[in-house]
Amino acid sequence: MTIIAGFSSSRQGTAPLHLAARIARWTGETVVAAAVVEQPWPAKDDPIDREYLRYVTAEASRALEGVVAGLPGDLDIPTVVHRSTSIPTGLIELVAAHDATLVVVGSSSSGLLGRVALGSVTERLVHTAAVPVAIAPRGYPPVPGPIRRLTAAYGGEADVNGLIAATAEMAARWPVTWRIVSFTVRPVSRFGGAIEQSTEDLVVRQWTRRTTDDIARQLDAVRARIPVPDVDVEIGSGTDWRAAVEAVSWEPDDMLVLGSGAAGPAAHVFLGSAASKILRHAPVPVMIVPRHTPAT
Repeated sequence: MTIIAGFSSSRQGTAPLHLAARIARWTGETVVAAAVVEQPWPAKDDPIDREYLRYVTAEASRALEGVVAGLPGDLDIPTVVHRSTSIPTGLIELVAAHDATLVVVGSSSSGLLGRVALGSVTERLVHTAAVPVAIAPRGYPPVPGPIRRLTAAYGGEADVNGLIAATAEMAARWPVTWRIVSFTVRPVSRFGGAIEQSTEDLVVRQWTRRTTDDIARQLDAVRARIPVPDVDVEIGSGTDWRAAVEAVSWEPDDMLVLGSGAAGPAAHVFLGSAASKILRHAPVPVMIVPRHTPAT
């Protein structure tokens, strides 16, 4: 099993490699550190263009090997420099070539430090990849230990992707704890008037009860097929998405798992609108998984 860790000296820095190393310590998989060099298509038969492409490829290889050499020495991480028409296309090609189970990328350099932010590369990747995509927060540092807890963001009726089953299988295979969190945004006003607090509380309690019942039914279905580790169920509620995400506790060893949106193709990752809002405020790495096919 292989993890492709995308590296870009100009865009994402070393954060993807740091996260990939942590995941590998958790899963036991091999990390391949990859840099993609963009080349024109169709290729131009021009000596100057060829020489420039050779130079860029050599520089990418030098930078990548230098970064890998500076990582903790407990993992053997091979490197590869791949030429493709775009970085997302190149990463997807590398996933296919290495039969990878996961691709890890970094956040946009324009995002907040310590937060996950999609850029042009990650935006396209999370809407086209056929394997899970993990995104490191901007500036994600090297950490010697593994990921220790998965947090699945359950989306209620829109959660048609089998996220609970997918994270249950991961939690059963790897030494992690597991929790399921559902986020809700509480309105502060409607039509210019305040909502009665008691009415709002009643609505939230009813929604919470319905959501926890739905989660329990899905867990029962999964337990009928595989052993399911103990799981905590929590509700994150706030007046906006940031407040809802911050309403639950987060630890440095957490990873948030999001499922593909209902509008996406069945075999690919597709980030829905609610998931995008949750991702934007996540203080930990995020993994986005395609619709789940039960393991046999």
